[in-house]
Amino acid sequence: MPGSKTIALVVMSLACSLPASTTQAEAGPAQQLSALAPANLAKPRPAPPFNLTGMWLHDNSTGPNSWRFVPPTFKLTPDAQEHYDASQRAAKEGKVYRDDIGQCWPAGMPLIMTRVWPIAMVQLPTVIYMTSAFMNSMRIIYLDGRPHSDPDIVVRSFNGESIGRWEGNTLVVDTQYFVNDHHWMDQGGSSIPASDQLHIIERIRMVNNGTVLEIEYTMTDPKSWEGEWKMTKRWNRVDDTDITEVECLPDLNDHIRSTSSSSQIR
Repeated sequence: MPGSKTIALVVMSLACSLPASTTQAEAGPAQQLSALAPANLAKPRPAPPFNLTGMWLHDNSTGPNSWRFVPPTFKLTPDAQEHYDASQRAAKEGKVYRDDIGQCWPAGMPLIMTRVWPIAMVQLPTVIYMTSAFMNSMRIIYLDGRPHSDPDIVVRSFNGESIGRWEGNTLVVDTQYFVNDHHWMDQGGSSIPASDQLHIIERIRMVNNGTVLEIEYTMTDPKSWEGEWKMTKRWNRVDDTDITEVECLPDLNDHIRSTSSSSQIR
């Protein structure tokens, strides 16, 4: 009968489709290619509005404290306030509070961006690599469309996980997944901790015919302060210098009182 033949064909079609569907479900999502995988680099993408490749040095012409990332006014959480108050007391005594950087702990984001050493940047279609002359600290910004890692399996770090996307002529970088200890937003007179809840949004633009890099920061950390911290900083292109290999060793800093003297550090 025609009706029976039609039903049989439908059943056969469904049966044939089941193994393929099951196979696709078992396979799961496609594996993320490395940022340097030839297949990833070769994917068609719009040309970027600018290329950061080069050497960059933070512009401190606006004042000696221009490297800091603490706004003029802020409200800290009780835990962060304790650290801040202790650092203020230490500063009045001519001491340094928890000089982790002097003890070779990484500066971390965002402080690594404004050290008085240049940063080498290499931009590819899929990624930007930044290496600071300060401790050779590396920062990676992925541009290949990947999402942030699963928070349950991500390996947290001092520079965090940075994912970038283009919005017109601006590169917007979302950075999160930081460590929860030995990481500071500021040290010295304003020791304010950065926690694992730190979240940084950067809006990066190239200005002055490609000779100046401008970054607008929006930062939140509900474990350390209330609300958003916002500020804008600039870097100048420097074409007459390179970075070199650097290791931070504890004995390298023995001549610095703040890192070796129990009377100089709290």
